Amino acid sequence: MSWNRNHTGFGRPLFVGQTATGGWGMTWLVLLAGGLQGASLAWPTAVPQGLAAIGLAQGQPLWWGQTLALALLVVALLGSGSPRRAAWLGWLFSTAWLGCTFGWLFTSMHTYGGLVAPLAVAAVLLLAAVLALYYAGASWCFSALALVNKAQEAIVFALLWMLAELARGLLLTGFGWGAVGYAHANGPLAAALSWVGLYGVCALAALLSVLLAFAFRATSLRQAAVLTAALVMLLSLAKVLPGPQGADVGMLRVTLLQGNIPQDEKFDQSSGVPAALRWYGEQLNANSSSLIITPETALPVLPDQLPDGYWNALKTRFAKGGQAALLGMPLGNFSEGYTNSVAGLKPGQTEPWRYDKHHLVPFGEFIPPLARWFTQLMNIPLGDFNRGDLPQPTFDWQGQRLAASICYENLFGEELAASFLDATHAPTMMVNISNLGWFGERVAMDQHLQIARVRTLEFDRPFLLATNTGRTAVVDHRGQVIAALPNHVAQALTAEVQGRDGITPYAWWVSRWGQWPLVMLAFGVVVLFWLRRGK
Repeated sequence: MSWNRNHTGFGRPLFVGQTATGGWGMTWLVLLAGGLQGASLAWPTAVPQGLAAIGLAQGQPLWWGQTLALALLVVALLGSGSPRRAAWLGWLFSTAWLGCTFGWLFTSMHTYGGLVAPLAVAAVLLLAAVLALYYAGASWCFSALALVNKAQEAIVFALLWMLAELARGLLLTGFGWGAVGYAHANGPLAAALSWVGLYGVCALAALLSVLLAFAFRATSLRQAAVLTAALVMLLSLAKVLPGPQGADVGMLRVTLLQGNIPQDEKFDQSSGVPAALRWYGEQLNANSSSLIITPETALPVLPDQLPDGYWNALKTRFAKGGQAALLGMPLGNFSEGYTNSVAGLKPGQTEPWRYDKHHLVPFGEFIPPLARWFTQLMNIPLGDFNRGDLPQPTFDWQGQRLAASICYENLFGEELAASFLDATHAPTMMVNISNLGWFGERVAMDQHLQIARVRTLEFDRPFLLATNTGRTAVVDHRGQVIAALPNHVAQALTAEVQGRDGITPYAWWVSRWGQWPLVMLAFGVVVLFWLRRGK
């Protein structure tokens, strides 16, 4: 008897009288499941306090929600009936998931960019639909392989999903925002981040979902018991894997500044620029912490465009004593080009330390070929910035080595890992300065915070987030938020931060080989099963 995914020995269809994916019912269910996966990175709505016990709290990741959402897709794929139908369902699910995940791009394009609403909606949906093609391809391959062994099926689905996540995060300019691993910052799989990193956890999360889907379709108590045991083993990672073996290397008192300059005024020479220079200048002069950090482009003009004496006064302020500052500002000139940078001021230096942003934002910091027509539709100050090197020197201050990143650069763990190649000079803290005011009230801010939490667990390092409107926060090396400011207030956040030393297993291998070990492992296993599919 030939094996068939809809055979009653594997599981009954979800809807009586039709295959599991027939009709509009399953289509809508797949779309809703995609929406749930999008919300699982940072739950977007407030809920009654009593539900916080299950993680259903505003701004928090929902690991079990992500597991359930992807399991529903797997159930649909198992009953799809053809690779083509599976690809269609995978594409629908992923378009809904990604569209919900970064729907806040609408705000930047419409509210602040002046792009008419229909075009802004179309642009968000087009981006989601194009990126969803990676997952459509993974779904097609999963269906086309038609493996007869559940263990093989589970492994192949997990690896195919990881390959799709890797492709989205690494190919072209890469945009891995909303990868399923970020939903597990609070879950039992978080223990694996210091070993296999985000993309390895993406594979484990997919494996968890496919096992849940198999359990849902189990047709005997024995089959259900075996699958339940496998689920419990996977969820026990936190108790099995040893934690990072890093060491504490002293405390640093830091102050993070959140100016809350209105986004539609931030680059206005008559309102936002003077307000920013006045507020940040006052805070930098009045604060007594060892290190003061401003957000991205907190000083929104070049040094030679600052008011007379402003830049020299700042350099003099930090030229002696026991204080230093990291300032977000553009640097460069017309002949050499411009950079989105962090300038570091501290005693004993002849020139300011600087970090130049390496991973630039398409359409924001560089304009892709043939796309200038689109940027001309928007009223946003865009530019073609120069790209910084990788890696760049850390900012060394009072026994700490601080590695800087700007905006969504904390999304690219394999790039941050370049600073960990030499353990003796690896950063003891990580700093990210951002301006998330482009993206609306809350969801993007919460997602950005969860991304930083995952980086802390990968590298066993604290993360300092200084933003214009939120979320400004300090995350310790265990991924816990130890201090944070409310969104949309002009305020300073001061905290004592514990530096860390040592190299996690993930930092060791990814700093040497990038994500290639995961790519080669997944690709090799999938190809092996593909070659053996007829046997």
